[in-house]
Amino acid sequence: MKLDLDSIRVLKTIVEKGSFAAAAKTLHRAQSAISYQIKKLEEALNLEIFDRSEYRAELTAAGKMILDEGIRLLNQAKHIEELAQQLNQEWEPNFEVVIDGILEIDPIMSAMKKLLLEDIPTKISLTMEYLGGVQHRFDKNQADLMLVKEYQKSTNLLSQPLPGVECLLCAGGSHPLSTMEEVSIAQLKQFVELSVHDSSGQELYDVEHMHFGGERMFFLSDFKSKKQALIQDIGFGWMPHYLVSKELEEGTLVEVNYQHGSRFTFVPHLVWRAEKKLGKTAQRFIELLNSSY
Repeated sequence: MKLDLDSIRVLKTIVEKGSFAAAAKTLHRAQSAISYQIKKLEEALNLEIFDRSEYRAELTAAGKMILDEGIRLLNQAKHIEELAQQLNQEWEPNFEVVIDGILEIDPIMSAMKKLLLEDIPTKISLTMEYLGGVQHRFDKNQADLMLVKEYQKSTNLLSQPLPGVECLLCAGGSHPLSTMEEVSIAQLKQFVELSVHDSSGQELYDVEHMHFGGERMFFLSDFKSKKQALIQDIGFGWMPHYLVSKELEEGTLVEVNYQHGSRFTFVPHLVWRAEKKLGKTAQRFIELLNSSY
């Protein structure tokens, strides 16, 4: 039996996009061609991959197992292709970076701009995630690098520290907390606490150092919307200093006088896989990033 990797890619796309029609659109093929390729795969494996008894075709138990093993096979094939390119000292065809949304974007974009001006033949992708969503996306997409505040460390990952990021506890200029002295935890709990959601949906990490345990939490999707909520006096919360320096100078935001300290600094990391040699694009990006800080 000859297994066609393209059929596995088609199967993966159908499941990711939710239907044969959506997969056909994504892959720029006719739906009939997609259906035929899956039928040929089922015949080659002598298995029913999809249950077509209902309106929408669903993976069978066997189909789910084939998909899981097929994804591993695709990842291994990709690894072999990338290894061959690196051995030939070629630029990698694709380069993906996953960025934690709490990090300052200017140095990253500066490095990326310089990289693009060098006219390299690599397709580059930048993805923004939050909290545990950074490593979740890094693993799911088999991305090349992640710039992250916190991650699950292992011997399979290598990292280098990046410049520290200072965060401070803020409230709007008209919020009751803005004029209070020596604010206690009990006093903070009287107000709405603002936080950013973990984009993995699993709440793996607390990117904002700590929550205060009040009954009223207001979760937002990113730090831009969180800053607007602070300005509107909806609540209080931790913010990276670089994002609110202008508002602090103007007085539209105020640092909360929390009795146990209203500031902390964390050290983010640039992370990559130990078993995968970084390609020329990744190496050059890291050089440019280090010089941008």
